[in-house]
Amino acid sequence: MSKIEFSAAYAQQSPEHCVLTFAATAKQVLSFSTIERITCDQEGEVSGFQRPQVASHIREIKDYLSKPEAVLPNAIVVAFIDKVEVKAAKNGICKIIIDTSDGPPGLVVDGQQRLSALSQTGRDDFQLFVSVLICKTEEELRRQFVLINNTKPLPKSLIYELLPTVDGLPDRMQSRSVAAELTSKLNYLGYSSLKGLIYQHTNPAGVIRDTAVQKVMMNSLTDGIMRELVKQPHGKQKCVRLTSEFYKAVQMVFPDDWKGHTPKTSRLVHGAGIQALGYVMETLAVLEGARTWEEFAEHLGCLRGQTAWTSGTWDFGDGDTRHWKAINVTGRDIMTLAKHLDTIVIANLRAKRNQQLKLNLVDTSAA
Repeated sequence: MSKIEFSAAYAQQSPEHCVLTFAATAKQVLSFSTIERITCDQEGEVSGFQRPQVASHIREIKDYLSKPEAVLPNAIVVAFIDKVEVKAAKNGICKIIIDTSDGPPGLVVDGQQRLSALSQTGRDDFQLFVSVLICKTEEELRRQFVLINNTKPLPKSLIYELLPTVDGLPDRMQSRSVAAELTSKLNYLGYSSLKGLIYQHTNPAGVIRDTAVQKVMMNSLTDGIMRELVKQPHGKQKCVRLTSEFYKAVQMVFPDDWKGHTPKTSRLVHGAGIQALGYVMETLAVLEGARTWEEFAEHLGCLRGQTAWTSGTWDFGDGDTRHWKAINVTGRDIMTLAKHLDTIVIANLRAKRNQQLKLNLVDTSAA
């Protein structure tokens, strides 16, 4: 059968969308909709928009739904762009006709775990509520997904990874959207020094939190060198390249504190360390015009012996001495660490300039 028909209740909401609800079994839902899970290609471009399944959670739901007294009042949400027809009736009741001749046209945008769990019980006598949203374009579908789920307890990391694929976002999300796009490119482009190292929903094997890298990007895009850099031709590529070069220098200067470590074993790959070093990147890029990893590494070398990434203690002055692990992802700790590192780097830059000035004076006198 290529067409499935349901009686549905029609909700009067946005004039731009059609919203309705009906009851169906899991088998029926999966006959007209699919779960398109989020993935990334080699360029860091996102496709799909659902978080990966959580096996333990699904098992818990399945065990519950297998019981005869189980109920599931929360509706799943399925979105359509085409292959669906709505025929209005009376008193808010309508008919929805779904064409499945070319495969399931609907996309499950919320409730995938409930649906997966119910489908595994084999219960054909159990109906769940299905809320349907009909959009004009896939871009509009994605926008609705992000805006709706941003108020729910979904992982922020998933929402942030989706932002670059969505237009028409509120201003407060725009800077995060660009930062998220740059972060994904850092994680997937072949030349990136951070390739495969950033934890995202499309890369759960990563060790560096994507939100930490995004904060580095957001700070630079708002008040740093990337604010103007991103406006240049191929600006986003230049921002990615700059960040990649800087963190390659970090890896070269602190190899023993970077390689093979996680945030639990090294504050260098911890959110606090990544963000604090972002301020050092700004200092060197702006004051010294550093662009390559060799140029960054030349000035980062002064930090050797004055850090406690994996052992020892941090000495921030004024009696503020802390165990190496006592640096957390809080605004205060990040700024304390950033100030400590930046102060050392700037002092080193001044010392080099003074030395160069003295050499110039000697050369002038000799002449």
